[in-house]
Amino acid sequence: MDISLVSLEEALSIRRQIDTLESRLAALLGRTISLGSSVTTTRRRMSASSRAKIAAAARARWAKRKAGQDGAGKPRGKKGGITAAGRRRLSQLMKARWAARRKAAAKK
Repeated sequence: MDISLVSLEEALSIRRQIDTLESRLAALLGRTISLGSSVTTTRRRMSASSRAKIAAAARARWAKRKAGQDGAGKPRGKKGGITAAGRRRLSQLMKARWAARRKAAAKK
């Protein structure tokens, strides 16, 4: 893939025009431009004390959950399943089916 010098210069010119237009658009909309030359919104900063409060609340929630106080941290038992009587009944039914199949196969 040979790209001529003229094509490269034209591509560079177009790229510069795009960058200029993006910066003009950002100025109109009151936004800042990141290093990647894409338009991004300005970020709101959070104070250190606010971050500390949020982190402390998260740690408290996790400690409470691990302790199992709210019920969310307790491991649940196996839900559903089959009782021993039900398992025995299914076993008998399957054995009867297999016996019927063997009997039918023996007749052929």
